[in-house]
Amino acid sequence: MNHLGERLLELRKEKKLSQEEVADKLNVTRQTISKWETDQSTPDFDKIVPLCELYGITPNELFIELKEKEPSKKVKPIFDFEEEMKKSNKKAKGIAISILLYFISIVWIMIAIPVLNMNPIVASALFLLICGLATGIIVYVCIRYKKIKNDEEETETEKLINQISNVVAIIVLIFYLVISFKTMAWNLTWIIWVIYGLFEEILKLIFMLRGTKDEK
Repeated sequence: MNHLGERLLELRKEKKLSQEEVADKLNVTRQTISKWETDQSTPDFDKIVPLCELYGITPNELFIELKEKEPSKKVKPIFDFEEEMKKSNKKAKGIAISILLYFISIVWIMIAIPVLNMNPIVASALFLLICGLATGIIVYVCIRYKKIKNDEEETETEKLINQISNVVAIIVLIFYLVISFKTMAWNLTWIIWVIYGLFEEILKLIFMLRGTKDEK
């Protein structure tokens, strides 16, 4: 084992904890803990802080100890915590801006034609432009600040988000088809999908901010 896996194993034994107990506290599987301690993988960024808190040390102390054990080599930190926090904050801001743009687009299409008496084509074009901009920002921040996963397994939070999204998507699809066939207003009911996309991004943002708060 290299020093990280060995150190994590030592810390767990010092606390007299089993792999199952650590896994339960960190909301991961026992196999994940085993992989960390045998260097088959390394902990994700969002698990480093709670892991160190569980063992009673700080992340800096963990990495300093690793460097001291191997002074002859330059040890590159597994995570740059300040950089990771900046990335998380930038991603959250990008998604928040996108959500705001979606709200603006909905308000715009609601007032542009009936209130401002704008040409429907121009109003719709601006609406789509705003939606496109919002979607582009989401795609950019998700790719640019994509979280690098060290484990093959999804976290419980990610599983929960995916499960909620799948259930809501099915409900929205049924609702969309029922409303569309009943009213035959296909030119308007597609807005339901914009609202769904907005809801999904708000959900992700809530969980992201919650995770960032827990890390602090």
